[in-house]
Amino acid sequence: MIEEKLTNPIHLSEDMDDSLRPRLLTEFIGQAKVKENVRVFIEAAKIRKAPLDHVLLYGPPGLGKTTLVSIIANELGRAIKITSAPALEKAGDLVAILTSLDEGDVLFIDEIHRMRRVLEEVLYSAMEDFKVDVVIGEGTGARTIRLNLPKFTLAGATTRSGAISSPLRSRFGIIERLDFYDTPALQSIISRSARILNIGVDDGGSEEIARRSRGTPRIANRLLRRVSDFALVENHDGIDGKFAAYALGKLEVDKQGLDSLDRKFLNIIIDHYKGGPVGVSAIAAALNEETETIEDMCEPYLIQIGFVQRTPRGRMASRRAYEHLGLEYREQDPGLFG
Repeated sequence: MIEEKLTNPIHLSEDMDDSLRPRLLTEFIGQAKVKENVRVFIEAAKIRKAPLDHVLLYGPPGLGKTTLVSIIANELGRAIKITSAPALEKAGDLVAILTSLDEGDVLFIDEIHRMRRVLEEVLYSAMEDFKVDVVIGEGTGARTIRLNLPKFTLAGATTRSGAISSPLRSRFGIIERLDFYDTPALQSIISRSARILNIGVDDGGSEEIARRSRGTPRIANRLLRRVSDFALVENHDGIDGKFAAYALGKLEVDKQGLDSLDRKFLNIIIDHYKGGPVGVSAIAAALNEETETIEDMCEPYLIQIGFVQRTPRGRMASRRAYEHLGLEYREQDPGLFG
């Protein structure tokens, strides 16, 4: 069984707690291409009797990057240490973790795009040569000692692959993108989670929740729990399609999976800026939200379903967005698209 060592641990939300996380690749639902590639790379590493190449997983939040890294460590039969880039403040923090690794261990760094530059420079030699330089003393008496590290696998996860510096990105031997899930895959995930949590959900209920889960397992599991809360309090026997729709309506999650923040996002573009184009920083200011929240939580899905378009001059609402909100579409100037 995998030994999991938490360093500056990531706090898991209740909808993706440990009980719901698959432990093996065969239990991991969806992402078929990524899963098959990872299976091959793991088997090749085992045959060579060498550590797996460094792994970078990227894609929108909630798609299973952390879960997949844990599975990789488990399939390799190695321990995993988990931290996040914002939690690492000094070079000494990173060096302490690196020197505590054993041969073949997996070090997982979440939000690796937020790694400080001075820490990136520590990682370069650690990833390439499995060595790290440590400065002893201060001033004129300072000296550098080079420490040998055990051969390990660094696994990084990010929602913003473009924000990772080229020197760091080039040191990953395995780079895989996780995409949004389709409804059948989310249904399977919901059904599995319902069995584990002992929640009664029929096919209609799981389908209704899956359709409103924005292609994201984390959201699917969260909505499953919230719908089950309504069923428990209202003494409803099991969750069918009709009850799921009722409970999700209470949660203000519409048939496309949009929540109140998404609808406010679209309404600002349409009402305040006549459909756009408008910069994301202006939208974030109007919503009183961080720009990063908008770019990570709202935009990827709205772009995926064709409700928002990115143009050289900013974001624009599409005809589909108008129709979804029940608004009359305003024809946009084609010249705005460059």
